[in-house]
Amino acid sequence: MEPGAGMPLDRRAMTLWRIEALLAGVPALLISLGMAWVARVATPWPGWVAVVPVAAAVLWIGWSAGPGASLRWRWWRWSVERDEIDLAHGWLTRTRTVIPMARIQHVDTTTGPVERRLGLATVVLYTAAGASVIPALSDVEAVAVREQIAALANVHRDL
Repeated sequence: MEPGAGMPLDRRAMTLWRIEALLAGVPALLISLGMAWVARVATPWPGWVAVVPVAAAVLWIGWSAGPGASLRWRWWRWSVERDEIDLAHGWLTRTRTVIPMARIQHVDTTTGPVERRLGLATVVLYTAAGASVIPALSDVEAVAVREQIAALANVHRDL
């Protein structure tokens, strides 16, 4: 799949990834503030040393919640064909995964609390080699994609 080819994720994926970056960044920021306090109070180090971990945490959060989320969305593409599923993602390190339909054992949809709030879901494809995901699709699209893949992979429901 060429860059730009295939289906993009839902645009709300950027909001999801920004929220997740902020939620992951809070503990990192608190730890860096603690390290800065210890460096300032309990060591003879110069004052600027205490600022380094805080600045690193703020830069990491800013990047992840800003341009990082936008680039991640821009480079994520997926497609479901008759014989295979093609996944491509990553802006710095490009990863492309082609999964033959014949190898798919089962397919699920999952949704976490933030995804649910945004109306998003993730399609999880299971093969003997492990799981692959198509993240951040709208709820309706995720169900349709799951059903399409299940039909193409000849996965039967046993209720």
